[in-house]
Amino acid sequence: MVKVKFCGLTRPCDIDAVNELMPDYVGFVFWPKSKRCITPENALSLRKSLSGEIITVGVFVDESPRVIADMAGGIIDMIQLHGHEDSEYISHLRTITHAKIIQAFRIKSADDVMRAEKSMADFVLLDAGMGTGKLFDWSLIRGINRPYFLAGGLDAHNVKEAVKTLSPYAVDVSSGIETDGHKDRVKMSAFISTLRREKS
Repeated sequence: MVKVKFCGLTRPCDIDAVNELMPDYVGFVFWPKSKRCITPENALSLRKSLSGEIITVGVFVDESPRVIADMAGGIIDMIQLHGHEDSEYISHLRTITHAKIIQAFRIKSADDVMRAEKSMADFVLLDAGMGTGKLFDWSLIRGINRPYFLAGGLDAHNVKEAVKTLSPYAVDVSSGIETDGHKDRVKMSAFISTLRREKS
């Protein structure tokens, strides 16, 4: 069964919703330029109310490895990298934290897929661009040979097709479960219910 990640949670009511719906992962964004950015203090407060069965992922863009490592294990369980982080960066990060790493790639060509396949990260995330809410050309990734998180433009209306077509390890959604820039419990429920109906 495909795993589900709800990304960009910012409010206590978002935590209430995910505790009811139980996605596999939730994401906290720590990139200051994102409209979904929260402070480590706020993320910790939300984490304390979160079900212990849900894995927390911290989203970073070209952040200091030390800053990331300090959050790992307390505020977040996994690390998601969305910037220009290279193999040397990931190797260094692994010397200071044991948290698993997801590296994001913007998929525009076959070359982008090749770079994703060679990533040293534990998982890769394939996207149209961070937080754009747009689909990319899925045909580019049909031959990829490693587990990946599929992101970019997913919602309750197209996620079933995405899973049937591509069989990703996980699907990652943010804007597709929002209304007016905030997480929408109804859309969150519709998204995850679509996948659970597919399972049955």
